[in-house]
Amino acid sequence: MNPTALPNGATGLEGFSELDVQFARLLHELAPGSGPELVLAAALTSRRRSEGHTCLLLPSVAGRPLHECGIETVDNAEPTRLPALGEWIAALKASGVVGSPGEFAPLILDAANRLYLHRYWTHEQNLATALRKRIEHRLRLPAPARDGAMESILERLFPRTGSDPDWQKIAAWMALTRPLTVITGGPGTGKTRTVVWLLAALLEAHDPQPLDIAVCAPTGKAAARIAESIDRARRDLPCSDALKARLPAAATTLHRLLGSIPNSPAFRHNADNPLPADVVVVDEASMVDLALMTRLVQALRPGARLILVGDKDQLASVEAGNVLGELCGRTESRRYSAPFAAEARVVTSAELPAAEVDESCSSPGLADCIVELRRNWRFGAAAGLSELSRAVNAGQAGEALRILTNTPGAWHPLPAAAQLRSELRGPILAAYGPLTRQRDPAVALKAVEQFRILAVVRKGPYGVESLNALCEALLREAGFISGTVHAGGWYPGRPVLITRNEPELRLFNGDIGICLPDSNGELRVYFPDGSGGIRALMPARLPEHETVYAMTVHKSQGSELDRVLMILPERDTPLLTRELIYTGITRARSGVEVWSDPGLLRTAIERRVERASGLNEALWTRAARGS
Repeated sequence: MNPTALPNGATGLEGFSELDVQFARLLHELAPGSGPELVLAAALTSRRRSEGHTCLLLPSVAGRPLHECGIETVDNAEPTRLPALGEWIAALKASGVVGSPGEFAPLILDAANRLYLHRYWTHEQNLATALRKRIEHRLRLPAPARDGAMESILERLFPRTGSDPDWQKIAAWMALTRPLTVITGGPGTGKTRTVVWLLAALLEAHDPQPLDIAVCAPTGKAAARIAESIDRARRDLPCSDALKARLPAAATTLHRLLGSIPNSPAFRHNADNPLPADVVVVDEASMVDLALMTRLVQALRPGARLILVGDKDQLASVEAGNVLGELCGRTESRRYSAPFAAEARVVTSAELPAAEVDESCSSPGLADCIVELRRNWRFGAAAGLSELSRAVNAGQAGEALRILTNTPGAWHPLPAAAQLRSELRGPILAAYGPLTRQRDPAVALKAVEQFRILAVVRKGPYGVESLNALCEALLREAGFISGTVHAGGWYPGRPVLITRNEPELRLFNGDIGICLPDSNGELRVYFPDGSGGIRALMPARLPEHETVYAMTVHKSQGSELDRVLMILPERDTPLLTRELIYTGITRARSGVEVWSDPGLLRTAIERRVERASGLNEALWTRAARGS
């Protein structure tokens, strides 16, 4: 049998990537007596992982035509229909290469008929187990804090201002008493302030004992931003200068924290060589994929505190998994345990929604580790952004369109491709022209964060590649890019985005730099160094990179920009979702403009991302422990 033969006479796996096809062929070679059921399952499971899912949910695709699963088929070919569920499961179990949970096999099929690559089933189970152990463990405060000093520390840092619960104060109490704290909330809800204040509370509670605090984020840009935000927030802390000085002054990437090993997926810090940190804060946690989060949690010491901070409603990680979203579960219906609510009433004077422990919950203490910040502290133009982001997040497409069309400068019908040059000329020259004349790296690096075009796709007239080329052409045409463009396309004012990790150079995917001449007139590329400084590298030394006047919304996660111009494509794509629109809008601090067909924007806002995974069940449903 042809190893890629499919039912109904189809003879190939057209529409699948080469990786998917080769994986399917490998499994067929390992199980030579197997039929097309295994080939299809293997290719689809590989495809789903590349789409961000950790598994293939067989009941959702069984019996359906292949093209309805997002797989392009050959024109005029007879539609390939996937096997019926019972027939499919029986064939997979008989293949010899599909195992049950706990077995060693290339594919794992669990009790809910989720089909995993073995590596992702292992990651999911290891993460769920490690988190459950942390949730079940309570931390013991130093004696002075246990004797009542903690209440006075919290009251001073979070003075009572009304009858509503102070969720920032509750988050601080969680971090003091629990090894896991999850803080989620939209832009402007005070997540960074909460982190700084709760770190101050931790330092006071443990004084004079030192605490090793590590602050990190998934990308270099996000790490630089959280470090700057902490530096600003510490100035308002109602505590001594000595304590402020003990707050972390720098942040790093998760890869740097764990210790990347070149050309290896492993890290220097792991369960056998844990991180020395007493407290690990992860900002932009929604961007952390399943594999990386698993490695982080396994690298923590048993008594260390893990504080995850992020917006659960943003796009999930580019790689497989949606860890923050699944950890948070359904926040709108969450109720805290009765013991936690009683404790919070004494310590924070807050009346929390409470229920007796849910015996069906796999991790009954998980709800007691999660806080969602809802109050928005931004004003002025950003208040309009908050209103827009809430409408998008709620799937209220009509309301979102009303806000956009009634806000001057916020809405623009998508121009025809031939009109893009003339429509973009003004915004591009105003935003990026001055960069080519700038000679101060610090000023230039701040300026490059003031405005950016965000696109949905990479290819096509409305994609990142075409938009970046168009920006360069407009700048050259206006005389901003003049003279000789150096080898590699380098010129003064060129902003670049690193697209491949290079630990030896301390450059990671997502880092943004600016090309400028140094004091000798030689071109250098300047990057923030993560501790408030700037460092310069020769252009030839950089790993893979690209020009970044425009970037995809996915790549923009972790960025905070003054103004955003978001350009949607001319036709629908599965990438257009509510989470993508929300993420693009919430990159802006003060202003956003959307260029789109209104019908397409409505479709996007009404479409949600659904990632197949078993992590939510493993954490929130007791029955999952036996799967």
